[in-house]
This record gives sequence, C-alpha cells and structure tokens, in this order.
Amino acid sequence: MLKWFEREEENRQNIISSKIRLARNWSEYVFPSRLSDEDGLEMVKRLCDGLADLGEQDGRTYETAYLNELSEVDVRALKERRVLNASVLDRKAPMAVMVSQEEDLSLMFNGTDHIRIQGLSTGLHLQELLKAVNQVDDFINARFSYAFDEKYGYLTSFPTNVGTGMRAAVMVHLPSLSLGKKFPAILSNMGRFGVSIRGAYGEGRENYGSIYEVTNQKTMGQTEKELAELVGKVAQQLNDQENQVRTLTLKNHQLEREDEAYKSYGVLKFARRLAMKEAMTYLSQLMAGITDGLIKTSEPFSIYRLMLGIQTANLQKLSDRPLGKEELDVARAGYLRDELPELV
Repeated sequence: MLKWFEREEENRQNIISSKIRLARNWSEYVFPSRLSDEDGLEMVKRLCDGLADLGEQDGRTYETAYLNELSEVDVRALKERRVLNASVLDRKAPMAVMVSQEEDLSLMFNGTDHIRIQGLSTGLHLQELLKAVNQVDDFINARFSYAFDEKYGYLTSFPTNVGTGMRAAVMVHLPSLSLGKKFPAILSNMGRFGVSIRGAYGEGRENYGSIYEVTNQKTMGQTEKELAELVGKVAQQLNDQENQVRTLTLKNHQLEREDEAYKSYGVLKFARRLAMKEAMTYLSQLMAGITDGLIKTSEPFSIYRLMLGIQTANLQKLSDRPLGKEELDVARAGYLRDELPELV
C-alpha cells in the first residue's frame, strides 16, 4: 500500500501537501510537562489499550509503538516523514505513536500534549482532512474526557494552542516567487491575515528546495472550518502568484527554464555524490520543470517522496550500517539514480 506522500496527485500545481493537527489533553491527568514518568506510562498504556480498535471505526490499519522501543534512526525517520514533530525528539518521557499503514493519520501520546491527532495528504485537501481527524477526535472523546473550558475551549500545554487546538498547514513550492524582491514583504504581511509562512527545509535564512509551510497563527476566535479555509485560501493565493511569475518567466526565458530543468535531471540521474542542499535544489528545479510541462518522464512519480527519501535518517534506514557524512552524500546520489524514472 502506498504511503500518502508516494501518490502523485494530478493538477495540484505548486501545492504539495496539507496537514491538520489537533492537540487534546485528558482531564484525568496534568499536562505532560508536569506528569511523572510513572503516571505518563500509565496514561499512555490506557490510551493505547482504549484505542486499539480505532481501525474498526475508520477502516485504516494502525501500528502502535512506544518511542523508547524504537531506534533513534526510526524515530528521526518518522520525524522526517512528518509523523512526529521535532519537539518530541529530545523528550525522555514515556511516549507512544499510532500510525496508519499509509501514514496519512497518526496519534501521538504524551508528547507536548496528551494526545495529538494528525492527518496528512497530498494536494490541497484541508476540509477532507478536518473531517477525518474530527471523526477520530469524536471516537477518542467518547472514551476519554478532554480538558475543556466553556469560555476558552480545549486546554493545551501551550497557550497559543488553546481554543480549537487546531493547526492547519499547507506546503507550497515557490521557486520563482521566492526569488522576487517583494517576497520578504509578502511573508511579513501574511501575519495580518492570521497566518505565518516559513521555510520547510534548510538552516538559518536558507530554504533548500523553495518549499514553504503556511499555517494559522491563532487557534481561538474562529471555528476549525474557518481556520482551515483561511490557510487554504492563502496557500491558493501564493500558488496563483507563483504561477503568474512562472508564466512571465516562460514567456521571456523559456529556453533558460528548459535548460535548468534538464540539467537538474542530468545531475540527479548521474551524480555519484550529492549533499542535501544540492539535491533539494535540483529536485526543486526539476519539480518546477515538470509542473510547467518543460520536461516529461516516462511515468508519473512524486518528487516530494524523493525529497523525503533523501533525508538523513531515511537514508540510514536503507543502509545496513551507520553512514558518515560523505557516505550519506554517496547514498543520496545512489537513491536518486535508482528512483528517478527515465525521460520521454
């Protein structure tokens, strides 16, 4: 069965993926930051046991794992594939995760909150994801009472999540728009609409691959549906602006764009060593070329799947031994050579 990120969605243009995440807490226990390991383990076991039949409700097949029983590489690979968030990597408390076979729906127990429900999909499908996670949310709440206040809504570990406890997020690919002088102003102005935009990969101000995540800043004052609509609307606007810049670029510099796409494919297909930044940059250029019809492959495939596959932990999982930095660069190039389809 394909993972959600392995599917290639038609006509998604520059919108890569959608995510809905709900933060919930069980009223019987204090927040995770104040929870003892003994009580945390008890809570996690009760949640795992009480939700063991979740798959019968939504038709998915789930696997459950305690994080301390997983290897460090497995945990980091789940983070790279967006099942886990970065905040749990250094947390030593008892934690567990339930993940569907397609990794499109997951539950995290005793992370920053007692329960985190998350849905992922390709393309722009926030409302569909919201429906899916709400069904799981109702299933859980029927068995475990949530910490809820009539005035403030769902109570969470961080005040910024109080209210709906929901974060909607959309990943967009903006290789042309992000090169413009007005792009920093566009990002800063988005705060006025109640959303934030940040680079998804890279260090400091760099953003490898030109992929940005749009997410809601507030969780109070609007319904879950309204927040999802807001994030989706902003993502669609960015997508449209990117297309406008691309259209103008193609009109005046089509040969240069074609050359960029074919060179990127050539490097990815034949290189023997690739650093992360290089690989993400070439994959971004290839993605733009395929989206604009400048270069065609023998079969449809998900470039975002390759972007996830070349991350450090996922490469380590494919190896039978630990890899050093240079060995990772060699493994990354080999992975891309094997996975890229031929051109037509």
